[in-house]
Amino acid sequence: MSTVKAYGNQSATALLEALNIERRALNADDVNIEILYCGVCHSDIHTARSEWGPAKYPVVPGHEIIGRVISTGDAVSRFNVGDIVGVGCMVDSCQHCSSCEDDLEQYCENGFTGTYGSADKHLGGHTFGGYAEQIVVREKFVLNIPGNLEIAKVAPLLCAGITTWSPLKHWNVKAGDKVGIIGLGGLGHMGIKFAHAMGATVVMITTSAAKGNDARLLGADEVLISTDESQMDQHKNSFDFLLNTIPVGHDVDPYLNLLKRDKTMVMVGAIEPLTNINSGVLVRKRRNIAGSLIGGIKETQEMLDFCGEHNVLPEVEMINMQEINEAWNRVVKADIKYRFVIDMASLK
Repeated sequence: MSTVKAYGNQSATALLEALNIERRALNADDVNIEILYCGVCHSDIHTARSEWGPAKYPVVPGHEIIGRVISTGDAVSRFNVGDIVGVGCMVDSCQHCSSCEDDLEQYCENGFTGTYGSADKHLGGHTFGGYAEQIVVREKFVLNIPGNLEIAKVAPLLCAGITTWSPLKHWNVKAGDKVGIIGLGGLGHMGIKFAHAMGATVVMITTSAAKGNDARLLGADEVLISTDESQMDQHKNSFDFLLNTIPVGHDVDPYLNLLKRDKTMVMVGAIEPLTNINSGVLVRKRRNIAGSLIGGIKETQEMLDFCGEHNVLPEVEMINMQEINEAWNRVVKADIKYRFVIDMASLK
């Protein structure tokens, strides 16, 4: 084992502070990574503040990790010392259930091992994430980063990116489709970028007219103000796909009415009860409402390769590790365009 510097919190009400954590010695199929950059996800905050149920403390968050390989186990064949790699929301899964066999480890029927907050089957206790100097990860769950991408901006692709990419691919969004991205935040801005790069006609659907210019700069062809009934009426029955990134429970019926027959709205933002789902809105057009959770390792690699080919990157604001508590408060206030990334050199 080795002791490394990290940042974490000791209770739901405590600020994040410097602490030391243990990383395991290398197994044969492990990769040891020096963490260069780590994205900040709202999930980090929900977990650390026990907003999704009691957390295991200390919490060391971070599941959008970009780093450099510094050593490998004897059986590792895909990575060499010096490679720039990524680690996302998972660091292991059972590898033998039907979901894992289908390269859908995020739906592992025995539960995937989260990058932080999951049972650590090697050291006992629970896993610690990327707000740290180093991390040791099974080779299967390490990702190649295309060499042309600006690595300081890549980290949010490993959560916000794959969360929006996976449903766009699964529901076969293609060139010429009319795609609505509902909500312009960390997820929504990536949804716009991906749908635009896929050749779709992209409509940003928002309650805020002030976000219209930003949406167009990101690649939206049109902006639809969802509180304007006349605009919503004009777009009824016209969308091939809707990606709903609103992070809280809300009335989904007005959005469902935008879909064509047999088309789908996918929820990726709100992980809580929704209100006013009128089955008549579904029945009359055989519409669908569905959910989606990140993506498997194979799919995440495909997403990264697509980003390399099309130069798709998130919009980020760089911070030092010591600024993390202020950054979290800004995330809660939605005062960020659109993701924070921590320069982990500041931890040394």
